[in-house]
Amino acid sequence: MLDMNRIRKEPREVERLLANKGCVVNFDETLALDAKKRALATEGDALKARRNQLSAQVPRMKKNGEDTTALFEEVRQIGDQIKALDEQADAIGKQITDFVAGLPNLPDPDVLPGGKENNKVLHQWGEKPVFDFEPKDHVQLAESLHLVDYPRGAKLGGSGKWVYTGDGARLEWALINYFIETHIKDGWQFMLVPHILNYEAGYCAGQFPKFEDSVFWVGEREGRRDQFILPTAETALVNLHRGEILSEDELPKKYFAYTPCYRQEAGSYRAEERGMIRGNQFNKVEMVQYTLPENSAAAFEEMVGKAEALVRGLGLHYQLSKLAAGDCSASMARTYDIEVWIPSMGIYKEVSSASNSNDYQARRGSVRVKRKATGKNEFVHILNASGLATSRVFPAILEQFQQADGSVKVPEPLVKWVGKEYLRP
Repeated sequence: MLDMNRIRKEPREVERLLANKGCVVNFDETLALDAKKRALATEGDALKARRNQLSAQVPRMKKNGEDTTALFEEVRQIGDQIKALDEQADAIGKQITDFVAGLPNLPDPDVLPGGKENNKVLHQWGEKPVFDFEPKDHVQLAESLHLVDYPRGAKLGGSGKWVYTGDGARLEWALINYFIETHIKDGWQFMLVPHILNYEAGYCAGQFPKFEDSVFWVGEREGRRDQFILPTAETALVNLHRGEILSEDELPKKYFAYTPCYRQEAGSYRAEERGMIRGNQFNKVEMVQYTLPENSAAAFEEMVGKAEALVRGLGLHYQLSKLAAGDCSASMARTYDIEVWIPSMGIYKEVSSASNSNDYQARRGSVRVKRKATGKNEFVHILNASGLATSRVFPAILEQFQQADGSVKVPEPLVKWVGKEYLRP
């Protein structure tokens, strides 16, 4: 949620930053409504003061034996006026809130405007693999090594579904264990969260109301959508402290969770995204950090570094990209993507997005910190990063580490869980 105070003070600057994300908006009508709401509040306060003044006369009048009928009638009429003003102010307030709630976060000042065309590669790590044989793509490798059963996945759940089998299931589980083990060693708290969340969770995360159709809904309450299956563990983790006031000593809070992710995918799959590059369900370990605003930038660099370290630990060639404003998700002020090289596709594919929402999600969920120095409450900053998603790491491992005999070398950190150094036909 954007800060209404900033909209009042700097409407044109907020409009400019939103335009960098491709969101064209004019706040004139909103500010006019806001001014009307505040005028109604002022009028209501004056009436409440008058009512209190009249009510204070009742004991004296009764003591003097005076008739209070007219006074009580005036108090009643004032009460009706106050109620009408409050209802009108509440309706305007809801109109303003609904409008502002649909706006994306403001990008940080250093984030370039525009879309993917303005994304910037910050650096690359490792070398692209070079093969002295005809390399296979990950689908061919997964099928020849009996790691993934695509036909039966489609039979069970339709397109975009697959079944990990045998060594494929062990490799997938090894990745998840590697991620979890690393985060625990780094001092992050492991969480297992519900997969079915309430509407408020999606609202706090900034996914609702704009992106309600991107999730799978499973329940309704009082005639409206209420429960959905999480699209990422981030949605749950950013809600852990919804409505709470934390102490400075509690921060930072560093959480991670493993969950499958369930997402509606609009449109048809592109030919190069067959296999497990894109699907409705995939596995991911997600990191979320709550921090003081002044520590937000350092927390972001820490989380980017952790995601990169996981990919480097696997020995995969990748690049780090800073996204332009229009390519960042709606809730985020800045995002860096860690992208692995997929040889058969000749492109890099994102395996982790590290993002900072600043106080956007905290405002929506009312997550605050009480300052020691002033005793005042302030919104925290909330950050997230994939650590990592497996559905593109798995294909990258198969393609980057394939051998001339059709086998695939298992990355060293995964050997203890897979139980072998090579996956063979």
